[in-house]
Amino acid sequence: MHKGKAIIFSAPSGSGKTTIVKHLLETNPKLGFSISACTRDKRGRKEEHGKDYYFLTPDEFKKSIDNDEFIEWEEVYAGNFYGTLKAEVNRIWAEGRHVIFDVDVKGGLHLKNYFGDKALAVFVKVPSLEELKERLHDRKTETEDSLSQRIFKAKFEMSFEDKFDVTLVNQDLEESLKKAEKLVNDFIE
Repeated sequence: MHKGKAIIFSAPSGSGKTTIVKHLLETNPKLGFSISACTRDKRGRKEEHGKDYYFLTPDEFKKSIDNDEFIEWEEVYAGNFYGTLKAEVNRIWAEGRHVIFDVDVKGGLHLKNYFGDKALAVFVKVPSLEELKERLHDRKTETEDSLSQRIFKAKFEMSFEDKFDVTLVNQDLEESLKKAEKLVNDFIE
């Protein structure tokens, strides 16, 4: 069986990691996106099971934990679980591709530990907390309360930056996309 590599992009919310990962998937056919499992409800009609997430009930999720089907999982908010299924990674490797992850900082560190030297763990960050506040504010999806919670979490997550293989400072998006392409290509070649 083809044993591919794992490319992990982690960042505090609002740093631009999802934009970077989407770009890499569009430009590099050697990559396959790892779809996470979660227990939250779909957001409107936009999200699809098996495309955006694997939407599981809390009981299904707990059964998968008991059956050791996850590489990593966590309860992000009370009763709200997210995780990476082993079968998902094996599916991508079986297709002869390398797996790419878009995960939070805690999940990224778990994945890095699991895959060891077969993983490239990239920490994406904005130049400053001020800029992160602006980006989250501009999304217009946050209340003042949830905004301050995200900033508090971001400060904590930034303290783990040195545990990652490389930091990508997302100041200028075009420049960041080029750097991300080079990092990934150098790693998988």
